[in-house]
Amino acid sequence: MDLGIRGRKAIVCGGSAGLGRATAVALAREGVSVVIAARDPERLAKAASDIAAETGAEVRGVVADVTTEAGRAAVLDACPAPDILINNAGGPPPGDFRSWTRDDWLKAIDGNMLSAIFLIQATIDGMIDRRFGRVVNITSHMVKAPAHILGLSNGARAGLTGFVGGLSREVARHNVTLNSVLPGQFDTDRLKSNHARFAQGGDVEAFRDRAKSQIPARRFGEPQEFGDMAAFLCGANAGFITGQNILLDGGQFPGLL
Repeated sequence: MDLGIRGRKAIVCGGSAGLGRATAVALAREGVSVVIAARDPERLAKAASDIAAETGAEVRGVVADVTTEAGRAAVLDACPAPDILINNAGGPPPGDFRSWTRDDWLKAIDGNMLSAIFLIQATIDGMIDRRFGRVVNITSHMVKAPAHILGLSNGARAGLTGFVGGLSREVARHNVTLNSVLPGQFDTDRLKSNHARFAQGGDVEAFRDRAKSQIPARRFGEPQEFGDMAAFLCGANAGFITGQNILLDGGQFPGLL
């Protein structure tokens, strides 16, 4: 399916690994020129090279921590007028809210709410002027089904979700859309490290098998599945989809809405 975005420009945050990389690959396959941002220079350079070789697209890596002002400036310097913005930042660590300080909360809000808002702020007027813009935020299924152990992430990501919901209605008439994709358990390095932490020294594979058994699909998601959905939302024919939270979790969430 041709998504009609060949020749467009995209920023993909956290694009060197996991779901961010999968999204960058999916966009690059559609002929989009992609700037991927990440903090690890070696992994970033390899990802950019591999994605370019695989897709034939122009792919540039920018070493940046987008949760900081300097990092966002570096990314915007590399791609000042993106047609597509993929917001993505790793979540804060799990824990007990009784131990979290004000600094813990501010760090979570900076990383998983304000960093995305500031990138939207810096790019959306250009999208409006060009009458094409697609913003996709990679958040979490915990936005719909919060777990107490991930309270920092729940709070920050819910704040971003509320902001995006309001803004999406304001800019839709300019062919600019804002949506979020809520991943459940996708088979990434981050999921594996989380499982190792949650297993608390026990049998990690047994823990993973139990986690898998609780998903109606009886498997973890493949990153490519996520990337393809994110890219679809960036397509020219997806302009009537905005302000939505698309849940990809293999049926794990038991509700209707």
